[in-house]
Amino acid sequence: MSVLPVSKSMKIAYFDCFSGIAGDMIIGALLDAGLEISALKKELKKLPLTGYQIKAFKTEKKGIKGTKFEVKAPEEKIHRNLKDIFKIIDKSSLDKKIRDDSKKIFRRLAEAEAKVHGVNVDKIHFHEVGGVDAIIDIVGAVIGLDILKVDKIYSSPLSFGKGYVKFSHGKFPVPAPATVELCKDIPVRYADIEGELVTPTGAAIV
Repeated sequence: MSVLPVSKSMKIAYFDCFSGIAGDMIIGALLDAGLEISALKKELKKLPLTGYQIKAFKTEKKGIKGTKFEVKAPEEKIHRNLKDIFKIIDKSSLDKKIRDDSKKIFRRLAEAEAKVHGVNVDKIHFHEVGGVDAIIDIVGAVIGLDILKVDKIYSSPLSFGKGYVKFSHGKFPVPAPATVELCKDIPVRYADIEGELVTPTGAAIV
């Protein structure tokens, strides 16, 4: 990802998604682009969430260095719905714009899941994307873009992998149905790589 000052009054972020996109990848890219981990942690503490740990460290794959962002959270037995997620975000002391943008992303996720399952948005219970780690990824990405003062976001086509992935509902082909719904109106391409390259969280943020 690159953050480029177009002019004194505008800054854009460009995501080169040659190997897909996910929430943790977005935050890792933002950290590489200048986001301070201390500033991110300070803002995330404004969420009424506890028991998780975040860390970021340098890594290298095929000769290319980057930052890996990780969230460690205890396994939860509860499955949150959209209203539950909104309550968590609204109870925070985050700036209104960050709260609103985070809620827009979760609503988009809920709408995609509702379309796939053929139910009303209010009936959707988030499983993987309702966990503490997913909330941190989504809200953290919005916080990072805000701190870096990014005005516009551009992205390359998203690269889908192949094969299967296991979710709480069972085994699904890659890309997952909700991911397909989220990406139906944007350019995509298929990579000859086994595995889930584009996650619903990553697609919803971009």
